[in-house]
Amino acid sequence: MNKRERILTAVQGGTPDRLPYAFWTHFPGIDLDPEALAEKTYSFYKEYDIDFIKTMNNGMYAIEDFGCKIDYSEIVKGGVAKLTYSPIHEPGDWLKLSRCSPEEGCLKRERTMLKLLLKKLDGEPVPVIFTVFSPLTIANKICGGKIMEYINGGYAELVLKALEVITETTCDMAAAVIADGADGIFFAAQSATYDLMSAEMYRKYGVPYDLRVIEAAKDGWMNTIHAHGENIMFELLKDYPVDVFNWHAWETLPAIDEAQLLTGKCLMGGLKRMDITARDHNAIMHQIFECFKLLGGKNQILTPGCVVRYPLDEETLKFIRRAKDEIEDKMKRQ
Repeated sequence: MNKRERILTAVQGGTPDRLPYAFWTHFPGIDLDPEALAEKTYSFYKEYDIDFIKTMNNGMYAIEDFGCKIDYSEIVKGGVAKLTYSPIHEPGDWLKLSRCSPEEGCLKRERTMLKLLLKKLDGEPVPVIFTVFSPLTIANKICGGKIMEYINGGYAELVLKALEVITETTCDMAAAVIADGADGIFFAAQSATYDLMSAEMYRKYGVPYDLRVIEAAKDGWMNTIHAHGENIMFELLKDYPVDVFNWHAWETLPAIDEAQLLTGKCLMGGLKRMDITARDHNAIMHQIFECFKLLGGKNQILTPGCVVRYPLDEETLKFIRRAKDEIEDKMKRQ
């Protein structure tokens, strides 16, 4: 099987010739340059021979065109990007957000990167999925993580109006990248956690907007929900109309076999990303073994639960493939 056939078989519930795998990280210093990012993404794919490519956009691209400014300097140290300027200074500012076009600004920049990457692949049979953030995630990033202060402070209606604008922008972007040639979106739901709000609240401020974005990407065949962080709202996300379910497996519930049973979807995960950063080869090997023991290489794509943080270790990244192949070969011979 080629990579596309391998991934498609897993997505459709089958057992491919071998368990497909991939991982992703950020490329600080070049990820604001579409040409450099496309080149780096392609070389990363070739270096590690991964079975699909998730675009490695910076984690704040979706808020830039709304007027935000970001400091990315901590990423190379293992940290995260930080908001340095927000257009939301007072509740009424939510009404000042305007719909952003995927034909302009940083959204156009990210699409340019995608188009350059696809051109560089030149028909290679490898799926590419484009990172899109949920509207509530974007809203929370825009205001520096203070979304609940506005909702609980009596300004919920203003937030809801802003979510309409953000959702329209995100739907436009999702549809555009599928039209550009992406095989699906990687829909990052970073606010669908009980640590932020109740399930009842997420049904109001999250679900309807999420579903509109996913619908906008309906022509993709590898649309993936990324349930970010701990204490995820599995009860809500498990039934989203996507092809693949990705979460921080081994770090938070559900268990892997539980997730497969209750979602009925292809699972993407199985590796703890911080064990990769920590170069813990024993832990990585054990997690791969447990995945094979539980799922038998069926209906799964082996990946970390989220982006691999710095410092990156080339030998550890290459070890993932070697360990997967060794365990898979031995278990198939049993």
